[in-house]
Amino acid sequence: MIGLKRLLPRCSTLSRTLNLNLRDSVVDSISEKNLHYPILLPRLTPKRFLDIHQMRSKAALEKERARILDEMSRGYVADMNEFKQHGGKIAVANKVLIPAMVALKFPDLEVSFSDGKTMKLPIRISDNADAAHKSSVPKASLVCLSFRASSQEMINSWSAPFAEAFSKSEDVHLYQVSFIDSWLLCRGPIKRFLLWTMKKPNQESNDALQKHMVFKFGDHYYFRKELHILNLLTGYRD
Repeated sequence: MIGLKRLLPRCSTLSRTLNLNLRDSVVDSISEKNLHYPILLPRLTPKRFLDIHQMRSKAALEKERARILDEMSRGYVADMNEFKQHGGKIAVANKVLIPAMVALKFPDLEVSFSDGKTMKLPIRISDNADAAHKSSVPKASLVCLSFRASSQEMINSWSAPFAEAFSKSEDVHLYQVSFIDSWLLCRGPIKRFLLWTMKKPNQESNDALQKHMVFKFGDHYYFRKELHILNLLTGYRD
């Protein structure tokens, strides 16, 4: 028993000596390569990573919470009451064009054609575009926005007179954008099938006006926020 007690302190001293020697050799090896900073990385990196991750998560949660509260503040009932009261005409159209400097800018919107091709609206001229590209950009476009089927009648009330008035204009385009935000309909196979069903046979027309039926899949909350769109039952134009 006495021999065991004498042996334990010696083992403990030997263990501490080995640990110190091992630590000194590691430090010396790192110092020779001028890599002092990795010594601190195991202690600092996880903490910093967690702090940044928590900050991002907190910001995302706050943003999502604000969105939910905003969406809950106005629901289907309010849209329906407003639609019945004004017949979908929630605002009077301006008789004078709003100056470009103070007008709301139409945000970039990626839309899909029935053949699966995509494009971005509005069509803009880049600074370094060639002459051929600039000539393909229309001088004017009417973009009609539809979030629900109930708005189609109002969309037709705008697009039909526009198409008739500019039927001979080659540099004028008409876009009818249908927004689809259903989670199921936005899935890849369902989305492709839906676009396939929307294909129409090629009909010969003497009109020079280019008319396009396009679709926007996915969330459109922030797009609506930029244009101050509240009622989803009516149609909008730009």
